[in-house]
Amino acid sequence: MSENNPQLTLFDILKGVKKFRTDIYPERKELYCQLANGQSPKTLFITCADSRISPESLTQQPPGNLFVLRNIGNIVPAYGNSFGGVTSAVEYAVSALKVSTIIICGHSDCGAMSALIHPEKLNSMPAVRKWLQYAETAHAITDALSATDVGPESIQSLTEHNVLLQLAHLRTHPSVAGALAKKEIILQGWYYDIPKGKIYVLDEETRNDMTVDEAIFMLQNRINQNTKS
Repeated sequence: MSENNPQLTLFDILKGVKKFRTDIYPERKELYCQLANGQSPKTLFITCADSRISPESLTQQPPGNLFVLRNIGNIVPAYGNSFGGVTSAVEYAVSALKVSTIIICGHSDCGAMSALIHPEKLNSMPAVRKWLQYAETAHAITDALSATDVGPESIQSLTEHNVLLQLAHLRTHPSVAGALAKKEIILQGWYYDIPKGKIYVLDEETRNDMTVDEAIFMLQNRINQNTKS
């Protein structure tokens, strides 16, 4: 039988569910019973729908700590441009769940970013083509800053500029703007290098990236200063 046989795929998924019920759930039954009464995540994690990204594994967070929003290209349309699932999820996370952190995470080898560079890939996917219009500005910025041939470096640059663009879009959402004004929330952009297993934190002011160690050091200094004051 073919490796892409749908019956085999479903069979594998169901075996995983059985393993969760018999092995995983008993070990964490107390946690799941607590979660049955409601959720109180502190972070809205916006990332690509790419199957290679596992937010909980990447951040080492248990169930209930992340409110995860996934779509093609980790896109957040500016407020008013698209009143759909993304807008409602952001509004719910900020207004109802009161998250204190929003992270937008792009990644290496992103198919959505590759499609922006090679739009012919989208000839049979009109819905995806329309969705990616919300990332076109990032493509224009990358083109303006680099005249080199398209390659891995260019895709990384486009991915990072896209994350920064989506952060700018995120700031147009009323719930986010209000929380930022009251200093109740922090926004941050990440680039995930899949083969290296590394996260880089993007600086919105310099448009450069930092290692996680550098970001931790900077944040620790801010926390210490706030504690002293």
